Amino acid sequence: MSTIPKTRGRPRTGVAVPAAERMRRYRARQKAAGLKAVASWVPRAQAATTFSSHRVLDARSLALHCLIAQKIMADPSLIDIARRNLAAWRRKSAGAEPRYLDEWQRILARPWPQVAGLITEQSDNATRLRQSSPFAGILSTVERRRIYDAFRA
Repeated sequence: MSTIPKTRGRPRTGVAVPAAERMRRYRARQKAAGLKAVASWVPRAQAATTFSSHRVLDARSLALHCLIAQKIMADPSLIDIARRNLAAWRRKSAGAEPRYLDEWQRILARPWPQVAGLITEQSDNATRLRQSSPFAGILSTVERRRIYDAFRA
């Protein structure tokens, strides 16, 4: 009867494998099993502060206005749609006109290249203005849907 020393873990092979090689083998097994390596972990609360749905909406609005600017550049008569929208909003407001109506009135009185530059600008002011944009009705349903689909999560 031989006495075999009781040891924990795997039996010794006599060949030490460096830690780097053990990690390569481990990663290969994980990859073969279909698991994906995670580079870093970001808590949900922190991720929400760095990227929000508002940013997606603002980016989508910018994309819509870039296409609007292209269409009006090709057909300047389309700017009349925005002017008609603005006039309709003024009629509906019945005396208690929001500030943005006057602001858009002044903007639409400018030459088109200045207006196009403003509505496609990446500034806080332009983002704010795009939230009350009078350019509804310039894009077709297909054009709008294409942009909305591009920004769908």
